[in-house]
Amino acid sequence: MRYFDLFDLPVQFDVDLLTLQDRFRSIQKQVHPDKFANGSDQQKLLAVQQASEVNDAYETLKSSLNRAEYMVAEHGHDVKHEQETIKDGAFLMQQMELREELEDLESSNDPEQALDVFYSDIKKLIKLYTDEFNVNFDKQEYKLAAMSVKKLRFIYKLKSEAEALEDKLLDY
Repeated sequence: MRYFDLFDLPVQFDVDLLTLQDRFRSIQKQVHPDKFANGSDQQKLLAVQQASEVNDAYETLKSSLNRAEYMVAEHGHDVKHEQETIKDGAFLMQQMELREELEDLESSNDPEQALDVFYSDIKKLIKLYTDEFNVNFDKQEYKLAAMSVKKLRFIYKLKSEAEALEDKLLDY
């Protein structure tokens, strides 16, 4: 089952999340296991499997990073399990600088402002690599699109680490 087809959505990175949610709910009503409570064991099992697949599809398309990973995987580039490293020297240098910036946040005189600046940088990079992904995917340059997804994975991981640090520093 192809996820975009399941929800009758065009295969593109930008997804209308409200439409996705509405279609998910509609499909879930049709395949929900409770609807088959009086059915045969085979019908119950099939309903559970279908509901699970619909949930997986929805969770994948709902998340921008998971959606991008899925899109390139559909074209033979499984970036989740691939071991090939990024060989882009400028990106690797940027990675190192961002890691250092993240480490320095803890000792900053004004951690809130430093976090704001860091998040602003992260937001710009997410846009940059998302745009790069879209251009490459639209040109059917799937290997390059997959490389953009790898970069996005790193940026999202860094964002998550910053959020954890923010919780620690600001006692949320």
